[in-house]
Amino acid sequence: MSETRAIPVNTPSRSYEVHVGRGLLASLGALVAAACPKVTHVALISDSNVAPLYAKPVEESLEEAGIAVTTLTFPAGEEHKRLSTLGDILERMANAGLTRSDAVVALGGGVTGDMAGLAAALYQRGIQVVQVPTSLLAMVDSSVGGKTAVDLEAGKNLAGAFLQPSLVVADIDCLATVSPGLLRDSCGEMIKHGVLADEKLFDELQAAPVCTPGFDPDKLVGIVARNVEIKRDVVDADEQERGRRQTLNLGHTIGHAIEAASDFTLGHGSCVAAGLCCVARASAQLGWCSPDVATRIVDCVRAYGLPTNTDIDHATLLEYAARDKKRRANSVTLVVPTRIGGVELRKVSLEELRHVIDLGCGE
Repeated sequence: MSETRAIPVNTPSRSYEVHVGRGLLASLGALVAAACPKVTHVALISDSNVAPLYAKPVEESLEEAGIAVTTLTFPAGEEHKRLSTLGDILERMANAGLTRSDAVVALGGGVTGDMAGLAAALYQRGIQVVQVPTSLLAMVDSSVGGKTAVDLEAGKNLAGAFLQPSLVVADIDCLATVSPGLLRDSCGEMIKHGVLADEKLFDELQAAPVCTPGFDPDKLVGIVARNVEIKRDVVDADEQERGRRQTLNLGHTIGHAIEAASDFTLGHGSCVAAGLCCVARASAQLGWCSPDVATRIVDCVRAYGLPTNTDIDHATLLEYAARDKKRRANSVTLVVPTRIGGVELRKVSLEELRHVIDLGCGE
C-alpha cells in the first residue's frame, strides 16, 4: 500500500492539511477529531449518488471518534447546485440543532464540495468544513483552496464565498466507483496544472494517461499529491484571487462559456480541456507562445480522449464569457500559456476576447 501524503496548506485565514492516500475513510473520524478538536456534531452532506456508496463507513468512523452525525443528502447533478438546494440544506442543518462549534463534512465531488462548503460559510455566519472528495476532479482541484459557490441562471458559481476547510481527506480508493467517462473528464484539470506549473508532470500525464484501465492506484497517489501541491502553492500566495490565483483559471474563460452554453451537459474537465486548447491555439497565432506549445497541449488533451475544440458559435461563447465572474467592467483577465510549465495574465477587452475566440475555436 502506498504511503499517505500529508500536504500542508498555509493561507492567511487558516492552515490545514490535505491527506492523500488509500483506505483513508476508515480513519476519517480520528483525522477530523485531531483537526477539529472541539467538534462534537457534524452535518455529513452528500448527494444521491455518493451517499449510498460511502456515507455508512464515514458515519461509522466519525461515531467511533465520538462525533455525532446527521446525514443530509440532495439530488445529484450540477442542475441542483442552486440556491433552492442550499436553502433546504441550511434549514435541515438548523433543524438538526447544529451549533457554531459544530462542522460540515462534504462527502462527494465538486458539486457537493461547493454546496456543503457554502452551507458551512453561511450557517451561523460560518462553521468549520471538512472536505472529503470522492472524484478525481475534486481531489486535485475544487476541494483545496476554499472556494465555495452555487450557480445562478446567469452563470456558473456566481454566488459564493471563500471558506478554507479545516481538513481535506482524499481517499484514492474512492475512485474505483467513478465511471470511466467521469474519470477521464477529471483529467482536464490535471493537464491544466501541468501546463500551468510543472512540465515534468505534464510529460508524465501525457506518457501514461491516468484514466487508462488498471492504472496503478499507488502511483496515482503521488500524481494527485503533486496536483494538490501546485494548487497549494498558488493559494498560499493569493488566497482571495487578487493576483497569482487567477492563473488557476487557465482554460476557464472559454471553458466555462462552453460549459454554460451546453447547459452543463458537458463535464467541467472536458470544457476546461477544450478551453485550454482554444486559448493555446489563439496564443500561438498571436505570438504569446510558440506553435510547439499549442501542439503539445492539444496532443496531450487528445491522448486522454478529451475535446480539443468546440463547435458552439462564437457569438454565444462571447456572450457567456462576458458574464464570467472574472470580468471587470469591459475587460477580462485571460490566462495564456507561454510555455509548458508557465503562464501569464493578460487583460483583454471584450473585443480582443472575441478575436481570441475567433482564432482559437472551431475549424
